[in-house]
Amino acid sequence: MATTNDLKNGTVLNLDGQLWSVVWFQHHKPGKGGAVVRTKLKNVLSGKIVDKTFNADVKVETANVDKRTMSYLYNDGESFVFMDTQTYDQTHLPPATVGGAAHFLLDNQEAIVAMHEGTPLYLELPASVELTVEYTEPGLQGDRSTGGTKPARLETGYQIQVPLFITSGEKVKVDTRDGSYLSRAGG
Repeated sequence: MATTNDLKNGTVLNLDGQLWSVVWFQHHKPGKGGAVVRTKLKNVLSGKIVDKTFNADVKVETANVDKRTMSYLYNDGESFVFMDTQTYDQTHLPPATVGGAAHFLLDNQEAIVAMHEGTPLYLELPASVELTVEYTEPGLQGDRSTGGTKPARLETGYQIQVPLFITSGEKVKVDTRDGSYLSRAGG
């Protein structure tokens, strides 16, 4: 048990038997009346996001979430197979659990898998990953100053927008939250 004053991003709540992860929260004290905590909660199984407001200092049931570092092995066509880096146990994650993270997964990449009573809830990637540009159109000479972008296909098959000076075969740093280009890798 915790109170709504203890909420942090990533806290998983058990509300009426369903698990919800706190995506965003804000303590709010209106001029009159008691303080409240506004939250955006994400259903860890369905991915649905809802807004919920709690009175401040109300008891809420938190779910015990076990976060483990795992290494991505392969996709067997039905699920993504990860290996626990401590125990070497393999865990199969359905595509719905992996979600958009699938766009940034390379073999042997480490990720954090959040488990609750043996059920995988969600996957947490590092904030950014380095991936090789598999293909992008060559940029034109003199394009460097315009700040334009062009599509590029990454080695995972995912397509992002990159600056015109990026060439095929270069490694780039990509934000895993929204798939945006951050910089050349190692730069």
